[in-house]
This record gives sequence, C-alpha cells and structure tokens, in this order.
Amino acid sequence: MVSRIHEIVGHLADELERKNAARDKALLDTRKLIRQAALAIRALHRGDAEEAGQLLEHGSEIVRQIREDLCSYPDLYWSGYVQDAQKEYAEASLVSALIAGRPPPAPDELNVELGPYLNGLGEAASEMRRYVLDVIRHGGAERHADGERALAIMDDIYTALITVDFPDALTGGLRRTTDLVRGVLERTRGDLTMSLRQAQLEQALTLR
Repeated sequence: MVSRIHEIVGHLADELERKNAARDKALLDTRKLIRQAALAIRALHRGDAEEAGQLLEHGSEIVRQIREDLCSYPDLYWSGYVQDAQKEYAEASLVSALIAGRPPPAPDELNVELGPYLNGLGEAASEMRRYVLDVIRHGGAERHADGERALAIMDDIYTALITVDFPDALTGGLRRTTDLVRGVLERTRGDLTMSLRQAQLEQALTLR
C-alpha cells in the first residue's frame, strides 16, 4: 500500500515537473512575442515595413511554438497570458496589413484564437489613430488622403465589432475594447476634419 502511494505521487511529481517546465517556457515565449509585436509596430510607424515583416515572421514562429508546447496542457494554454500575447501579435499583424493596404489576415492565418484576434483588431483600429496623427503632422493633400483611408478603416472595424454580441467569457472582454475604439474613432475624426479645414483655409488664403 505504502509503496503504491509513493509510486503514484512520484509519477505525479514527474508530470508536474514537466508541466512546470512547459509553463516557464511559455511565459518566456509570450514575453518574447509581446516584445516582437511592440517592436514591429514601432518599425511600422517609422516606415520600416521590412523590419516589421521580419519581426512578425519571428513572432509567427513563436505563436506556433507556444501552441505546440502547450498542446498537452490546455489549462496552461487558456490561462490568459497566452491569449494576451496572441492579441498583441494579432494587433501588430493587422496594423502592418492595414497600413500597407493589404487585406487583413484572418485568425487561422495568424494561428491565434478568436477572442485575441477580435481584441487585436480593435486595438489595431486604435493604433491607426497614431498613423492618422502622423499624416496630420506631415500634411499635404496626398497625405490627407491617406488619413481619410485610415479613418475609413477604423470606422469599418468599429461597425464590424459592434455586431459581435457575445459574453465576455467568449470574446475576452471585447465590449470594453469596442467602446475604446468608438472614443478613439471620434477623436480621430475630429482631428482629421480640423486638419483638412485648416489646409483648405490655407489654400484659399494662398490663392487670394
């Protein structure tokens, strides 16, 4: 009886050791993924699409590796930190596509879950505000057209997200993200409208 108990506990301890090692590696990998995503977004706003692409390619490999490492531990995979990292990666990937004018990648293309993807999409819309503000600072009729395009994308994302009416447990708190997008969208619309009117006024004064 005693030897059997020790055998069972020893086996469980070995399994917990493997699980703990998987958890530690996943925590490290998710931190790497979040950093890759942040660096990719920074590169995009600097206009360095090549560097952003390389960072996102590396991020894609990390996403795949995390999924593979935790396939035997679904409780770790769904504990939250993996989804947070997927959200950041999805956001960076979507911002990259939106700025370049490419079709946005779908969740299965990014290998991320639905909740992280939807929240990443919302945060990508908010991140596009920074792009619009850069457009406003640089000015010029052509750049204002870029701002209008970005604003239209933000509006499309918001109107799509408000149709997703499911419990937060399924969407990862999408309602809050969508509410934030609405506020960012309205502020961006106001900033771009003011900038366009200022440019029109300056042009009218120049023609006099």
